[in-house]
Amino acid sequence: MIELVEEVVSVTKKGQATIPKRLRDKYRIKSKVLIVEEEGKIVLKPIPTPEQEFGSLKTIFKGKSSRNLLQEARREESAKDEERRRRVGATGLRL
Repeated sequence: MIELVEEVVSVTKKGQATIPKRLRDKYRIKSKVLIVEEEGKIVLKPIPTPEQEFGSLKTIFKGKSSRNLLQEARREESAKDEERRRRVGATGLRL
């Protein structure tokens, strides 16, 4: 079930509005939000701080460290370079 909560906030002459503390706490809003206009609505989306994002990519990289990822990328690039050298050598071109 979707909980619909409505609150009225004031908007200053400069266009500033205060997000109620209850909502700032609930959605962990610290200093910035993304504002999206969609279908006649204005939607505020919290932007996480770097501290909140820490470790969020662990599931994508399956527990590999940054060192492991860098070594893997270097091995792949070396293999591509070797393949390029092999192809160029087969055509008799010099680099």
